[in-house]
Amino acid sequence: MKILLDTTYLLPAIGISIRGLRKEAVLNILKRGHEVLVSQITIFELSAKGAKYVVEGKLSADRVCRGIKAVVYDDRIKIIPMHDTSILLTAFKLRRNVSDFIDCIIISSAINSADMLLTEDEDIHNKRKEIQSLKPEFKIRKLKDIAQL
Repeated sequence: MKILLDTTYLLPAIGISIRGLRKEAVLNILKRGHEVLVSQITIFELSAKGAKYVVEGKLSADRVCRGIKAVVYDDRIKIIPMHDTSILLTAFKLRRNVSDFIDCIIISSAINSADMLLTEDEDIHNKRKEIQSLKPEFKIRKLKDIAQL
């Protein structure tokens, strides 16, 4: 199954731990044989979040850079370009119901490239019906649900 990951799952790669999220979550998804994808805008989000932590003295710039490189250069993770016309057109449609345009790009990348979006974002889960109306067979799930796949 092709699974596009929301940014949250990649934060541990740059040194940011998320309560309730095991550091090896992405590796476990890969081990199960799923194809893992991320939106190009996720790399921007990792950089932005990392920059905040670097400025606050909570992370080194080197740690953030190494983590981003680990994601970008991992052959098991496919980066979906955000400038693709179909992704942008779908993101524009999503913008009517989803206020965060970065989320629109991530959701659109998943709709156009994957079978499922894995996210913990409650705003996205709350808009599941509207989002799935664009592609009814498309799924939006949380990490706890992936064990059932």
